[in-house]
Amino acid sequence: MKNNKNLRELLNLNYLSLTNKTVSCGIMDLPAINCNVSTFPDFIALYSEPGKYFLTDHTAIGFFEFDEDIDGRYGLFWAIYYNVEERLDYFKERFKGVKYVIIPDYSVLGDIHRIENNYRLFRGRIVGLWFMFEIGAIVLPNITFPTEESCDFALDGYEECSVAAISTKGHMDDPAENLRLRANIKLTVDKLPKLKALIVYDVCGTNDDTLDSFSYAIEKGIKIIIPENTLKKRNMILYQNRHSMVKAVES
Repeated sequence: MKNNKNLRELLNLNYLSLTNKTVSCGIMDLPAINCNVSTFPDFIALYSEPGKYFLTDHTAIGFFEFDEDIDGRYGLFWAIYYNVEERLDYFKERFKGVKYVIIPDYSVLGDIHRIENNYRLFRGRIVGLWFMFEIGAIVLPNITFPTEESCDFALDGYEECSVAAISTKGHMDDPAENLRLRANIKLTVDKLPKLKALIVYDVCGTNDDTLDSFSYAIEKGIKIIIPENTLKKRNMILYQNRHSMVKAVES
């Protein structure tokens, strides 16, 4: 199968051209992806913001939007899966020259079928490999899993990583979701012994609550980097404006 290109196409196994360049890990055979860098992103541009892909010298591309937008029928994964050359050429041009890419956040949820969650994690890895081998980007693992049990395999293949990414969006205003985030951070830090830094996609108006959520990682010596992004910049301005108004009223 490794050397039979025609058979791979006939069986819709085109993704093997990527996975054959790495190793499979754990009970789900997730492809391994390593990330070890000492220079970190300072801005995260969303998939829908191509005009900001090169806003800074260290901009990262993040896929933290609705799945319909980042993973529709004409999305990158399906172009890889079916080897749709026209779409692949489009994506190669769209992402040409990008430096950092965070593995897509295909939504995993605690109340949908586990097999669907598992497949979404797998698809994210495939896209990550495509960015590595076709674009030459630095690919940051995206830490996401819906339950404590799924951590047993969701982090497989990241053991050699010193840097990973995680999103707090949707986890800060809901106490239950925040507890889930804190638990996921602890599980991640405990399972990835070489981890030194976490790149955080965060949209809060201040970093105070966010850093508090990462207190376990900070206590373990993990560096927490919160790059700017469009929504966070807006929310920080709104927060500062509200804070200034309150101070003006109080005085």
